[in-house]
Amino acid sequence: MKNAVATFPLEKFSELTASIYDGLLEPVPWEKCLMGLRNLLEANYVTLILRQPKVGDHGLMVNVGDVTTEGLISYNSHFFAMDPFVGLPGDRMVTINDILDEKAWMASPFYQEFLKPYDVHRLMGADIRTADGGECRLRVCRGHGAPNFTSADKELCGLLLPHFKRAVHFHGRLDLAESERRLYAGAMDRLMVATIILDKQGRVLKTNRQADELLASADGMRLVGNMPHATHASGNRELQRLIRHALDNYGMARRTAVVEAISIERHSGKRNLGVVVHSVPPSEWSEGASSPAAAIYIRDPEGKAEAPVDIVRQLFSFTPAEAALAVQLANGLSLEDAAMELGIRRNTARAHLRAIFSKTDVTRQTELVRLLLNSVANMGIR
Repeated sequence: MKNAVATFPLEKFSELTASIYDGLLEPVPWEKCLMGLRNLLEANYVTLILRQPKVGDHGLMVNVGDVTTEGLISYNSHFFAMDPFVGLPGDRMVTINDILDEKAWMASPFYQEFLKPYDVHRLMGADIRTADGGECRLRVCRGHGAPNFTSADKELCGLLLPHFKRAVHFHGRLDLAESERRLYAGAMDRLMVATIILDKQGRVLKTNRQADELLASADGMRLVGNMPHATHASGNRELQRLIRHALDNYGMARRTAVVEAISIERHSGKRNLGVVVHSVPPSEWSEGASSPAAAIYIRDPEGKAEAPVDIVRQLFSFTPAEAALAVQLANGLSLEDAAMELGIRRNTARAHLRAIFSKTDVTRQTELVRLLLNSVANMGIR
């Protein structure tokens, strides 16, 4: 560091860099970091553009300052195409006066029509390009009457750019992992499988909607001290044994999953819950008390995973009436009960069933049910 940068407190610089990485876990990524940068540089706005606006796409950006909804909409829908402060040299802080002379800048339509009304005169920024081909833009603004950005301002921000670059790259990786997690979690929900994830102490880390509903009913299973228990003593002893066995496997060198099952009785008299306890082998560098160590999968045989009629119709080229009947049969109803449920005559249901058999190339109702349950129809549940 040189000049003013050389006198910048190391502790403060450390706080700034830490806030860049802490920003990955904030509800609005990097909001606190950008606010700190705004205060430090005495700016009126600081913006991190994660996805550039284009026609039909308003992009994605984080703004701090007295940003108005009207201003955001104006830029994202129209003024972005007039912005001359784009295509900057990679990973280097520059000011608008490095791109345009002051007279040309103040005469530009972008400044006159958009920035001037929002009290923006001085601009400093960088285009940050990541190794995976991504690009984001850091922009710092000062108002009219404020001094121009100095070389020390540029140098200080320039020292932060590599950290922003890494953090944006990490954000992309985390976003991909979160998207995959949601995709797989959604698949479990659609298959009507209750899922409970446990940490190394057997405490619940995460549950899905089906698990929440099942545990809340306390019919067969419930939570005691944030740990899953069977409501019948004999079933609970066996369940706890399976959980301990799965947890004891965590961290073992062989890293092979332990998978065991149990049928759990219910107070309501409904059919027993089918439960699978599955150890979660850690990755090579797994650490921390909150690491997933075991998963419990529960299937309620009384549950009805009704596939969307439209999806069934599209998959098998059924008419709407045929699809509606097929869904009722897949949920275990007899032909007579399905006809009653749909408000149609028994002979009409039989005619639909003959057409369904012809289209699916099956000859028995049990084959049809198996075909529907083994199809991807349930994945169409929203």
